[in-house]
Amino acid sequence: MIKELPFTRELETISVLKRTALAERALAELKGITPSIPNKEVLLSTLALQEAKASSEIENIVTTHDALFQSQLNPKIFTAETKEINNYSRALHTGYKIVSEKKLLTNEHICQIQGILEGNNAGFRNQSGTNLKNNLGEVIYTPPQDIETINKLMRNLEKFINDDEISDINPIIKMAMIHYQFESIHPFYDGNGRTGRIINILYLINKGLLDIPVLYLSRYIIENKQEYYHLLQETRDKQNWEKWILFILEGVIQTSKDTTKMIHLIHQSMTNYKRMIRRKYPTIYSQDLINALFKYPYTRIDFIKDELKCHRETAAKYLNILSEDNLLDLRIIGKNNYYINKELFDLLIHWRDK
Repeated sequence: MIKELPFTRELETISVLKRTALAERALAELKGITPSIPNKEVLLSTLALQEAKASSEIENIVTTHDALFQSQLNPKIFTAETKEINNYSRALHTGYKIVSEKKLLTNEHICQIQGILEGNNAGFRNQSGTNLKNNLGEVIYTPPQDIETINKLMRNLEKFINDDEISDINPIIKMAMIHYQFESIHPFYDGNGRTGRIINILYLINKGLLDIPVLYLSRYIIENKQEYYHLLQETRDKQNWEKWILFILEGVIQTSKDTTKMIHLIHQSMTNYKRMIRRKYPTIYSQDLINALFKYPYTRIDFIKDELKCHRETAAKYLNILSEDNLLDLRIIGKNNYYINKELFDLLIHWRDK
């Protein structure tokens, strides 16, 4: 039986508070480094796609980086998998815009995010029969089955998310509670996992712990998938909150450090390209060009034309100059020319080895 939020302050054990301090420090460092990238769209595009891919892999929607990045520039080559992932990216951007403008995250907003993910407006479940199963097909958890209970619990969750007077528990701990509660209510027919992971980052932004959505826990969950599901269920069965909260806090710490490292590497790479292009090709250099080359690992002539607001011939000239100097890698797919930022592409795949 799912209880309504909030729970008591007994959740803030000594171990939890110590780990929370480390998580706050890691988040603060991440928040501090994001302004090093002059155009936040660079991070929103590159890192959001990484998160979208990782989050979808949890749902067994797997695609290659090549197919994913190409699909960003040419919707005609969408596969079912890349469409799912791009839907996730759109849903995340929509949620970020909502939270930035409204300073709220309501059930209406959550339904809007889930609707983009699933391509429908089904809203909360209104029929019974939804069960969560393990790899053997055995039912391990039955979430609330009737719409009245779902609505009641989601109204309670909505208030807990937006009204800090209900509970003054640290917002990172509250995020762990919110994630548990949402996943346990399981309010939608589909897309609960991905919606829940988007709620995580939007909540931290809404509480001022981050400025833009760059902290993505999906990779951490993938790497600890068995423990994640085990602790979710153990918390449902035994109300063993400390283990669950410590698990999520560790995810925040690790992911913050990883993302800080990745942003540092992206900034370093952008600086290298900036220096090389400004030194060797001063007539074509601009910060807008650098930003455009780092918005996605792949680019096309029309994309550069639109970003720089220049003629198509000018955009083609710029890209061909850079590809002839091996700063970009020209790849012809069908009738389209794609220009790959090799350093960024390699960084996004192998950043942990750098």
